[in-house]
Amino acid sequence: MSIDESSTGGPGPVLLPAVAPEVLAEAVESLSGRLRKKLDAAIEGCAAGAVRAADGSVGVRFGEDAVVTLRPGPSGVVTEADQAFCGCLLAPRCLHRAAVLGASPIADPEEPAPPAPGPGPVTEPAATAGPGTAPGASAAPAAAVREAGGAEEAEGATEGGGLTAAQVRAAAGLWGAAAEALAAGVTAGGAVVQAELLRAAHTARIAGLPRAEAAALRVVRSLRAARDRSAAQRLTELTGAFRELLYTAGLLASGTAGAGLTGAVRRSYEAGGSLRVYGLCREPVLSATGYGGVATHLLGVDGAHYSVSDVRPGGLARARGAGAASVALGGAVLDHAGLARGGLRVVGATVSPEGRLGAGRGVRATAVGGVAWGEGPTAALFSRPAAEAVAAMPAEGAEPGLLGCDVRVVGASGDHVLVRELTPGAPLLRLAPAHPHPELPHAANLRRIAGHPGLVLRVLGRPDLDRAATLRPLAVGPVPGAEHSLRLPPEWLGRADLGYDRLQGDHFPGGAEDLVPRESAPAAGADPLADSPLWRVRRLLEAGVAGGRRAVAEAARGAEPAALAAALRRAGFGSAAELAAALTAEADRRPRDAFGRLADASAERYAWAWLAAAVHLAAAERSLVAASWA
Repeated sequence: MSIDESSTGGPGPVLLPAVAPEVLAEAVESLSGRLRKKLDAAIEGCAAGAVRAADGSVGVRFGEDAVVTLRPGPSGVVTEADQAFCGCLLAPRCLHRAAVLGASPIADPEEPAPPAPGPGPVTEPAATAGPGTAPGASAAPAAAVREAGGAEEAEGATEGGGLTAAQVRAAAGLWGAAAEALAAGVTAGGAVVQAELLRAAHTARIAGLPRAEAAALRVVRSLRAARDRSAAQRLTELTGAFRELLYTAGLLASGTAGAGLTGAVRRSYEAGGSLRVYGLCREPVLSATGYGGVATHLLGVDGAHYSVSDVRPGGLARARGAGAASVALGGAVLDHAGLARGGLRVVGATVSPEGRLGAGRGVRATAVGGVAWGEGPTAALFSRPAAEAVAAMPAEGAEPGLLGCDVRVVGASGDHVLVRELTPGAPLLRLAPAHPHPELPHAANLRRIAGHPGLVLRVLGRPDLDRAATLRPLAVGPVPGAEHSLRLPPEWLGRADLGYDRLQGDHFPGGAEDLVPRESAPAAGADPLADSPLWRVRRLLEAGVAGGRRAVAEAARGAEPAALAAALRRAGFGSAAELAAALTAEADRRPRDAFGRLADASAERYAWAWLAAAVHLAAAERSLVAASWA
């Protein structure tokens, strides 16, 4: 269920309960055309006027004669149509009921209840992230917000590995709804457009397409945040959400995609036998749907990566407090702070495909001593240049793994820290906060580090494959044998978790400024991604998301298209120029019927043109990012 995603009219707790997507879609669909035009205006102020009753229900009054009451089920979610009712004469097909449901946060689809634990593999909810997912949207691995369940097969699986006719029809319906939403844009993407997406998303879930459904819910939530002018919503993220939805639905609707694109709701844990793992660092988990907690990263003696996570509803407070919570794994008497600097011997381990350790009934864990960075199996993390490690990572679809390197601080650039790897000919790198939330110490720790040019330190983090030569550090430590390096307390075991530990003045040496090579400063502004003319294509795509098809058509009538094409071709991006030209031409196309009257242009043709340009842009930007590390 979504915890923190709603519109409120002022300070105070959110009172409106979350609503299942299909309930909202049905309520909007039952309205007459006249009432649909008034829906967006009616939604405003509903959340601010909500009142919670003693029995747990929530009421919203409209004038003297109409009160809408929501009675959520035991899960706290309105999952049935009869759990939302109004006292007016037009109910249940009334504007009041639809407006309150439209103002409520959208609930995540309910997971099937897990069976009792028993022998055999156990399962957990599976990831639904795919191309276009914004890494900065959450500070935690996607696997960290999954809960362990029982032994079930993935709902997305189909016989023979192909797609059924029902799946193809559901994907085609979702593609059509997504195309209409893209053509409308944020300015016209109100409650009616969102309801069509939710209805198509529910149909996709029934057909066994959880990845497509998750992409549609992400678009609807982003549309809501953009229309509410939420400070947390960025147009780049909404653009990525549309790209993911159109990409997934379009391929599934073609009938040629494999069953792997359907996604899965649950995945199995496999038996891992006996393991000995050592802690690397802790990472706060803070998701957009209100979950919070911690993920502790571990390394096996064979170099395999594992993690133990503790993520529950609770948001920021849960993320901050879970760093010192007890580890719920096989009776281990250890908290996450101790595990990050210690180790475990696990007997009867169960491991998910992403490396998450399960806490099944037969798992037994015993705490063991940890190892310092650079010793034992951790030495391999810091043994090769960062460029080689990034080149070996998957280009798309999977979250990038952890990367370790030794760097020297050059200085600050905004909220980033400029560093240079301690290898000959290494490029300038940027250290960016792993999570920008001001209540988490990531940014504050980086500001302290940036204030000590010449400092050398060992960094462990995750590369941001959407930005040029950018590393998002999770933990830092001193470089062995270096004079001007961090001076951490012995109990920290040579590492500081940037999401939990706060660096102080006595942790830094003095007099290291003169060690910074002066020739490094001019290179600080070099960014092949920002310096390329691809920003023009990105601006065109984002204009289409914000203003809809009409905004792209307006851009096609000025001098901008010629300037865009000329700049792209001069830089060698000929394909990008052609795709951008095709997009603007399709947006401005105005067909006529047999009598010469203007007719509505196809939203699907426009969506294909937009998707082609968006996918090409993403691939070109990934290539530039990869080159920036070399």
